[in-house]
Amino acid sequence: MADTYDLVILGSGPGGYVAAIRAAQLGMKTAIVERDQLGGICLNWGCIPTKALLRTSEIYHLMHRAGDFGLSAENISFDPQKVVARSRAVAKQLSNGVAFLMRKNKVTVVIGDGKLAGKGKIAVAKDGKSVADLEAKHIILATGARARSLPGIEPDGKLVWTYKEAMVPPAMPKSLLVIGSGAIGIEFASFYHDMGAEVTVVEVLDRVLPVEDEEISAFARKAFEKQGIKIHTGAAVKALEKGKDSVTAKIEAGGKAFELTVDRVISAVGIVGNVEGIGLEGTGVKVERTHVVADEWLRTGEAGVYAIGDLVGPPWLAHKAMHEGVVCVEHIAGFAGVHPLDVHNIPGCTYCRPQVASVGLTEKAARDQGYEVKIGHFPFIGNGKAIAMGEPEGMIKTVFDGRTGELLGAHMVGAEVTELIQGYAIAKTLETTQAELMRTIFPHPTISEAMHESVLDAYGRALHI
Repeated sequence: MADTYDLVILGSGPGGYVAAIRAAQLGMKTAIVERDQLGGICLNWGCIPTKALLRTSEIYHLMHRAGDFGLSAENISFDPQKVVARSRAVAKQLSNGVAFLMRKNKVTVVIGDGKLAGKGKIAVAKDGKSVADLEAKHIILATGARARSLPGIEPDGKLVWTYKEAMVPPAMPKSLLVIGSGAIGIEFASFYHDMGAEVTVVEVLDRVLPVEDEEISAFARKAFEKQGIKIHTGAAVKALEKGKDSVTAKIEAGGKAFELTVDRVISAVGIVGNVEGIGLEGTGVKVERTHVVADEWLRTGEAGVYAIGDLVGPPWLAHKAMHEGVVCVEHIAGFAGVHPLDVHNIPGCTYCRPQVASVGLTEKAARDQGYEVKIGHFPFIGNGKAIAMGEPEGMIKTVFDGRTGELLGAHMVGAEVTELIQGYAIAKTLETTQAELMRTIFPHPTISEAMHESVLDAYGRALHI
């Protein structure tokens, strides 16, 4: 006899486990199937452990700047194994936390590989042996995604790394090539550079952090290059030749070819959805470019089957997956007041040095959509708290609809902007105009005052520049 549930979720990453908790809160009998570790990639091999590593590199960088603050620090060094061990311990703590939340909310956890096995059915196996047969009126696919592999530069786990190997280096490489300058690539470039490696970044598009506003992207690139990171845009890695303990990359940029030999290579060229082996064959579930197609309520083409998170495509962000999980479950339950997700209100954060964060439309996107825009800027060098912190390198940029005053987008680069962006995210969700933002009192002294000044600047009213 199969175990029967109201809802079965395939995958326990941020989208899956949050969906399970919300379903339990709404009185649904819920089970979650996980093939590896609770918390999925984000908690175990993504968002959380990388931030632990970046915190280490941030402190290491500040230790080298001790003299700027009237302090002294000599013979500064680090133990790579302890750096990695701390990161793994943080990940384990949070994975254990998810296990606690499952118990607290009485969600059944089934460990194994799950797949659709007919209408309303999930078969779970581990090591080739059947573990459970589950039945449910509703099934959510939350199997996430994995690193994309390009022909000729396939990761081998030794000389050519994905994000996973990059998080647990047996020793710190002296030189490193990062292929791809999205959030993952740039975060690793920043970490390894601050830990002392010579870092080169190759990006096929014409600028780094290509999803960000062009001004922010240009500002960030100047900051990275000032630190000593070498960047090649409009460039492609054509081949990798592996030596005993090094890799030689053949690179083409601007019509010219050159070679670069490094200790290790990190491939960060995007991700592909985990659509294989989950029983999609013979169902109405449609897959496009490795991602499951879902509507605004996360419904697939198969009745009773839903999909959320990285599996359904960009933006590939944990908080987007969580929100989709809640929207999906509340819609299934008929919960009053549930709204489809608005992608324009999803903030994005990159935890490099300097940090980058944004929400809503870039200036170019707003103009392309026909808006008559008003643009505000404010540099960190005009902010007292940033100067006091020794972090005067940064900028806030705001984009408004010139006709209505609606906040269309906000873009930041500098210290702690990944924390600040939520202020603008709330403002966008509340459909705030410049009038409300101008009237808002920002505490002094804080970096957040630069957010206020950027709004004022868009309307010619900035006070401190």
